[in-house]
Amino acid sequence: MRSTALPGDPPGGRRAVAVWGIGVSVYFVAVIFRTSLGVAGLDAADRFDVNASALSTFSILQLLVYAGMQIPVGLLVDRLGTKKVLAIGTVLFTAGQLGFAFSPSYGMALASRALLGCGDAMTFISVLRLGTRWFPARRGPLIAQLAGLVGMAGNLVSTLVLARLLHGVGWTAAFAGSAGAGVVVLVLLLLFLKDHPEGHEPEPFPHQGAAYVRRQIAASWREPGTRMGLWVHFTTQFPAMVFLLLWGLPFLVEAQGLSRSSAGELLTLVVLSNMVVGLVYGQIVARHHEARLPLALGTVAATATLWATTLAWPAQTAPMWLLVVLCTVLGACGPASMLGFDFARPANPPERQGTASGITNMGGFVASMTTLFAVGVLLDATGGDYRIAFSVVFVLQALGVSQILRLRRRAARRERERLVASRVETVHVPA
Repeated sequence: MRSTALPGDPPGGRRAVAVWGIGVSVYFVAVIFRTSLGVAGLDAADRFDVNASALSTFSILQLLVYAGMQIPVGLLVDRLGTKKVLAIGTVLFTAGQLGFAFSPSYGMALASRALLGCGDAMTFISVLRLGTRWFPARRGPLIAQLAGLVGMAGNLVSTLVLARLLHGVGWTAAFAGSAGAGVVVLVLLLLFLKDHPEGHEPEPFPHQGAAYVRRQIAASWREPGTRMGLWVHFTTQFPAMVFLLLWGLPFLVEAQGLSRSSAGELLTLVVLSNMVVGLVYGQIVARHHEARLPLALGTVAATATLWATTLAWPAQTAPMWLLVVLCTVLGACGPASMLGFDFARPANPPERQGTASGITNMGGFVASMTTLFAVGVLLDATGGDYRIAFSVVFVLQALGVSQILRLRRRAARRERERLVASRVETVHVPA
């Protein structure tokens, strides 16, 4: 089923690419800051003298703030527009990165990561909204995947550049220097970013305080497509997120006996695989909308199979070829999570897109936060047994798949009804 242009669709074009490029550059920097702890986890443990559970608290708190902010941010984007929300987010995540650079204690470092998570939470939903305002609806799946791809490029910068800076110039200089990128994108967005092209202003929508908030959330949640999007995001994103955000490097170094450089190369492979798969998934879904669910479930199945094979390998360490395949498959998790937005987007009208995206985006980060905490606790409880600790992945995958299968028919039926209604409206639009 091909997506068709809707009446009033924005035209896209070079200007749309330029404006969207500014917005996505903010997200790019936010991801660099978000994932910077992934390459600094062992250094952070030494710097603040903390164990595995305390170390995982950095990422858990950051993701807790991020997940908790998703619905409020969605409402803010619907109400204030993209530019204002992105500007606020940029100020917050830049301040958080600076604070982390100069934190003398574990407590202050935690507060800085929370501030960073708050600012980071304001970026992705804003970029999704910017894409829907500047590009035709048929480009939606590809634009969303491209946004995710740029985010993974930010992860790549953390893995390759920030890691070298950290071990070259030290903790404070590396984190404080990287914060300068936040200042640069803030200036760009204040000068050049626009919420929508001329002639495509959204219709005014009444905002009535708490009543408006309740209506927006309730109306979005009633749509099976929104809930489907949340569970697809929940089930697909977290295995790679947990691996890249914190536990991948310690697992590869401490459990698999690799050097830091070899482990870093495998983390880089996850990111590169993500970028390639993102382009492929985006093209497939843009041409064949019905491929969303098979791609999502196929990614979950492949991820579970590779994790099970790696953790159950009879030798003490898995062979390098298996770790390479595992990291390659983990690279598909990010693009698969983006499919969640392709379920939520057609289920909601334009005035609810931010709210629906916020609900969807909570899924993967709640799953990631839960897994980060569980892995840390299990590592401390078992004396560093990564096989037991990482088995929690299968529990969350099973929960997510059960919910996806429960909702799939209702979501598909409702989406067909909306498509028929939109076609009827298109027929009656005057020439």
